[in-house]
Amino acid sequence: MMTLTQELRIADEQGSRVGWRGWAALVVLMLPVLLVSVDNTVLSFALPQIALDLGPSGTEQLWIIDAYPLVLASLLVTMGTLGDRFGRRRMLLIGATGFAAVSAAAAFAPSAEWLIGARAAMGVFGAMLMPSTLSLLRSIFTDRDQRRLAIAIWASMFSAGAALGPIVGGILLAHFAWGSVFLMAVPVLLPLLVLAPLLVPESRDPSPGRIDPVSIGLSLGALVPIVYGIKEGAVHGFGLPILVLFAAGLAFGALFVRRQLRMSTPMLDMRLFRRRTFSGALLVNLFSVIALVGFLFFVAQHLQLIVGLSPIEAGFALVPGLAAMILAGLAVVPLSKRFPPRLLVPAGLILSIAGYVTVAVAAGADSTGAIIVAFVALGVGIGMAETVSNELILSSAPPDKAGAASAVSETAYELGAVLGTAVLGGMLTALYRSGLAIPADVPTAAADAARETLAGAAHAADVLGGETGAALRDAAAHAFDSGMTATALIGAALVAIAGVIAATTLGGRSAPAER
Repeated sequence: MMTLTQELRIADEQGSRVGWRGWAALVVLMLPVLLVSVDNTVLSFALPQIALDLGPSGTEQLWIIDAYPLVLASLLVTMGTLGDRFGRRRMLLIGATGFAAVSAAAAFAPSAEWLIGARAAMGVFGAMLMPSTLSLLRSIFTDRDQRRLAIAIWASMFSAGAALGPIVGGILLAHFAWGSVFLMAVPVLLPLLVLAPLLVPESRDPSPGRIDPVSIGLSLGALVPIVYGIKEGAVHGFGLPILVLFAAGLAFGALFVRRQLRMSTPMLDMRLFRRRTFSGALLVNLFSVIALVGFLFFVAQHLQLIVGLSPIEAGFALVPGLAAMILAGLAVVPLSKRFPPRLLVPAGLILSIAGYVTVAVAAGADSTGAIIVAFVALGVGIGMAETVSNELILSSAPPDKAGAASAVSETAYELGAVLGTAVLGGMLTALYRSGLAIPADVPTAAADAARETLAGAAHAADVLGGETGAALRDAAAHAFDSGMTATALIGAALVAIAGVIAATTLGGRSAPAER
């Protein structure tokens, strides 16, 4: 019986299709994809319990969510280069081991600061996982049709994982403490550590970029100040300190690009960005993920703290949208053979815009049905867009640069996850605070807690009880829903931008020519 490596060698030489071992390897690679994407959104539903247990401030709540994707996004290019040089499967196994260990530590965090640090450490190991999965798919599935389907499954699982996070969180939180959302990483990654050496072949770039500490530092210097500035500016206002952060990030980014262009073997080949399809698909991914994660950030709080659903009820309310996202990602594969991306992607994103507009119009305590419908529409558009754009990213890059292309694609995903909560979540927080009218008879301590977060307002209302508590709860719900309306319209605008980019950059063919 042939091994998978032998099957792949034949496929490379003859253009044949891989057998069952290739698809079994795909199943194994989906484990870290689901886990990492679930971790982007699972805390949205656990956040109310964490807020009550650890008492974080509003800024600390955003950092609990953002520390993980921020670090992950900052290190993806570095880890992708390491995988190209030392082996993508090896990086996958190292990342899985570290991710499981740090997740277990996060589950028992005694303070908000501890949890933020653990989330950041999870980002380090998560950065080892994600580029490896997508680049390994590029080396396993050399047949174009098979690869298109494999990437559709990959993109669907990544998108579905973002939506599955609240559902998994709801089930776990209904029976266990909030730490259970981190402990789930252990049983998910153990099968990967056993099966990956048996089913997933090792692959490397024969001419990888060198490991350059200066480039690594410059990439971190570019991403961290910009994302931190967006997050802080959305909460506290865009003053001079925030502008300084933006300027510092742009300066470091310019130095990074300049250094890569001057190196004979750059850590990241900047020539990839000269390809119109590659750059356009990246931007579509970025704006799509911002829209998806931002939607889940405020809808999770609305369903639990205003509508009054339990975590598990709120999670299952999003199941139809999850199913729609998966089905749309798979259904777009045959459609992509008949319709060009510049038409197919914008057509799907129109539905996502309609979903956001539905939320903006129907925001209120009795809006559960409208939210379900809105998430279905959003999921269809995002599922279609991410499948098509990811296939274009890998196909437009040379095969031996699969690791670098995958890392850049994953950076767009994770940066989108950061900006989803930083931009949309931060904007909602600012609108909530400015629109909250505290009733006159609410004590100062309760008023301060209510101004921090919606969860703080709900807890203060429960403690006060009576007419005063009910008045505080109504005021907080009104302020949050008013902010949610404005935030939903901003989300619709971001999706519209993604549609315009797709229509003008993705070209008229189903995919670029094979190299």
